Amino acid sequence: MKAIVDLIRKDPIRLEALECVYQLELPQCYIAAGFVRNLVWDSLHHNVTLTPLNDIDVIFFDADCLDSDYEKLLELKLSEQMPQLNWQVKNQAKMHLQNGDNPYQSTLDAMSYWPEKETAVAVRKVENDRYECISAFGFESLFQGFITHNPKRAYGTFENRVKSKGWLAMWPNLRIAP
Repeated sequence: MKAIVDLIRKDPIRLEALECVYQLELPQCYIAAGFVRNLVWDSLHHNVTLTPLNDIDVIFFDADCLDSDYEKLLELKLSEQMPQLNWQVKNQAKMHLQNGDNPYQSTLDAMSYWPEKETAVAVRKVENDRYECISAFGFESLFQGFITHNPKRAYGTFENRVKSKGWLAMWPNLRIAP
């Protein structure tokens, strides 16, 4: 989605992070969640200073490599390149076990189980100056400033996340979708 890519191009930290992840050459690999969501929300609120990144959620899908040590190795590699960032690497091919779901079929399928629809967004570099954005639910509600419960998850989980993350305090124009 061009609007997201345009925002990312203005942030050297995000561009560098995407380059680091691109070099890993992982299947169906993206940087997801707050990396994209928070940038859009900052833009909607006309924030001059971007909200600091708590972590960088790198997601990929490889059913042939379910070793947690491999994820830790990837986090270490990324930390060597950009030590100022808190890298979190998760193979979505095994996350269904943690979440009690049926096996996911792809990165995008795994994202369709995340508690908030606006969090289920991701971006990756695909070549020189080209980026690809994906979303399990589309981008409209993200750009409209909504936080929407995903019915695949308990509403209490959604409520707890909204409260504990402090999203409505950081971005006061956001609204909980009806």
